[in-house]
Amino acid sequence: MMISYKLFLAAAKVLVLATLASVAKIKFDNKKTVEMNESRPEILPIPGAFGPESFAFDGEGGGPYTGVSDGRIIKWLGNESRWTDFAVTSPNRIYCEGSNDHVKTEPKCGRPLGLYFSYKSGDLYIADAYLGLMVVGRDGGFAKPLAQKAQGIPFKFTNGVDVDQKSGVIYFTDSSKISQRRDYVSVILGGDNTGRLLKFDPRTSEVTVLLDKLMFPNGVALSKRGDFLLVAETTTCRILKFWLNQPKGSTQVEVIAELPGFPDNIKRNRDGDFWVAIHSPRGRLLNWILSRSWLGNFLTTKFPFDLTRAHSMLADYLRIGSGLGVKISENGDVLETIEDRKGEIWKYSSEVVEDGNGHLWVGSVKFPYAVRLKRSS
Repeated sequence: MMISYKLFLAAAKVLVLATLASVAKIKFDNKKTVEMNESRPEILPIPGAFGPESFAFDGEGGGPYTGVSDGRIIKWLGNESRWTDFAVTSPNRIYCEGSNDHVKTEPKCGRPLGLYFSYKSGDLYIADAYLGLMVVGRDGGFAKPLAQKAQGIPFKFTNGVDVDQKSGVIYFTDSSKISQRRDYVSVILGGDNTGRLLKFDPRTSEVTVLLDKLMFPNGVALSKRGDFLLVAETTTCRILKFWLNQPKGSTQVEVIAELPGFPDNIKRNRDGDFWVAIHSPRGRLLNWILSRSWLGNFLTTKFPFDLTRAHSMLADYLRIGSGLGVKISENGDVLETIEDRKGEIWKYSSEVVEDGNGHLWVGSVKFPYAVRLKRSS
């Protein structure tokens, strides 16, 4: 009987993880789609680490800067075509770099996720998954902590960040009160709804909870006018609009887009539109599992192994996955997509951002390089 039960669990885990690593095609009718072979992709290797999760450009257009798996924040030097070290989020750097298992060392070494500059001060604000909201000056070095809890509850999975360039206020997300970044698959399958959208005021050091009971809030982006935030809610595949200046007759929170895949980061461009990175599709079987919280809890509590690591290994073994980024309007209309349908150059997208020079930069938490795409006019 015990053997049958274990076989059932083994079969269930393969089915679920294969579903998460699905290769289902996502289609957006009548929208401009740029295939990978049309965009002249450049691969920019990252020495000694992987996972350029998010990108930020400083006030002079320098960079981009990105956080990687060993806890470093690195800067792209365009004139020299190479990366250079800029900052770290943890002063404890023993065994952080090199060929170590960076997933295991994340809690000690830090894992910088969301990044955004204040153009007035030159400071770089950092959402470190384990160390909270942090900041480092324009010269780099060691980042210092700004906030590690809200309403007495510690951050467990600090994720996305954006800065209001006029007021200096920082908006950021904490994806879970329960699970850490390295357990993100459990956050999805378990139906974790403890995520929060937060605000930090650097003048008072006060942290305010703007919205709670979110299901894996991920990227956050401020509108061009500064009147609302868009938040990617990963588990539900939704983009939420949170009004900071609520128009009469409207609700403070609106669902403006329901995507057929799991959104990660979201970044606004100069025109006021938003690029959303799609990590992977969400198929029918996974929809069925997520609609039954008891089943998700069973899968996340009864498996005696690391679901996130097993998912990653299975995806690598099966060589499946695709790359996708979606540009949406402030009302959630899909305007454009970029796609690597076969996943030959990149997949498991974490961020897509414009650099102002005719390029798109694409990040992925799995690969040891960033991708730069030349956009056609």
